[in-house]
Amino acid sequence: MSVPQENKGLDIFVVGLDESNLDTLCAVPGAEEFTFHPLLSPEELQQGEIDFPELLRKARATLDAFEGTVDAVVGYWDFPVSTLVPILSRERGLRSSSLESIVRCEHKYWSRLVQREAAPEAVPGFGLVDLAAEVPRPPEGVSFPMWLKPVKSFSSELAFGVRDEQEFRQAVAEIKKGVGRVGGPFEHILDRLDLPAEVAAAGGAACLAEETLTGVQVAVEGFVHEGEVVVYGVLDSHTYPNSACFLRHQYPAELPAETVERIVDVSRRVIGRVGMESVTFSIEFFYDPESGAVKILEINPRHSQSHAEMFEHVDGVPNHHRMISLALGRDPRVKQGDGPYEYGAKWYYRVFHDGVVRRVPTPDEVARIERETPGVKVHVVPEEGVRLSEMPGQDSYSAELAHIYVGADSDKELEVKYDRVVEALEFEIDDAA
Repeated sequence: MSVPQENKGLDIFVVGLDESNLDTLCAVPGAEEFTFHPLLSPEELQQGEIDFPELLRKARATLDAFEGTVDAVVGYWDFPVSTLVPILSRERGLRSSSLESIVRCEHKYWSRLVQREAAPEAVPGFGLVDLAAEVPRPPEGVSFPMWLKPVKSFSSELAFGVRDEQEFRQAVAEIKKGVGRVGGPFEHILDRLDLPAEVAAAGGAACLAEETLTGVQVAVEGFVHEGEVVVYGVLDSHTYPNSACFLRHQYPAELPAETVERIVDVSRRVIGRVGMESVTFSIEFFYDPESGAVKILEINPRHSQSHAEMFEHVDGVPNHHRMISLALGRDPRVKQGDGPYEYGAKWYYRVFHDGVVRRVPTPDEVARIERETPGVKVHVVPEEGVRLSEMPGQDSYSAELAHIYVGADSDKELEVKYDRVVEALEFEIDDAA
């Protein structure tokens, strides 16, 4: 990875720094005064078994060996990055939210308990599933259809929508096999905190059942600065037909003003109860156009790095700017609507079957596509030779072939550009039985 080495004034360590996000970080306002340093690789953090104590040891050793001044430690990935940042920052007297506030969001059961305290009208029915029971049962008060998911996982790994007892049993069996990969290391974090009794009893490798939410998916992004909770963006989330898998995120959202106000109000109440400070956040919602109900899907105690291009397209500034500003104690507000496009979208080009990837688009082909379609950036996800079902960070029903970022001045133009790119991308996949 190419990282600027000349001293630009402030040295910022990025946990899990990757090439595409380095480019984005270097586009934030004032980047000429920053030098970004990698702290642990994405592969160390996201693949295989997670040894949290060893990751923490390596990160500390890197920071201790640095001859300059560590001015900030930041990160934009989920666990373990989200918890490494507050630990390392606190040890060095740097700005960050407390570890406890982060884990209140990261632990899905604890998060639901906090949400219910702050905004009970926005929380679906939920409860724990006893994975140790001889015959696990749905929790009382949660009926089919429902979602089963570990209380801590990567992205949508091991999340299953179930409609009946048979699907429930199958999902529980899968979760029992895989819940320890992230849940085990997550216990190292829980051991550092004084947990509520309910959360301590659940632990880090538990299973949560939640009522299935319906309607329009929406996401908000915001930050907390000097105690003020600010929502700076509301996005639409579109799924594939007859599927819960994302097709695209789109900014800004096209929602009634009253609905946006209600979503912002719920966000402020919940984040205020969580108790975060000097940190970005994102919250996923479902909005029912018929009833007007707004329900929380989940809270992420970080901004979404995958939304950076959308904000750059519309506001002229990637959302990484807020993360950096907060870590340095600066007000992260920017003027909105100063970008070159009216809309920004991140599209997920997926397949819904397994197979072995025999060919992916070459860098030259991707560069040509980006030149020929202005406002487009393409990130190819799989490598040649990989089996789709073995790719890390995928949901239980599909595999991502590419992330396609598009800036445009209308919904129609977003779709036209996306279709043009998909048609030009040449993948070859051998279907697997």
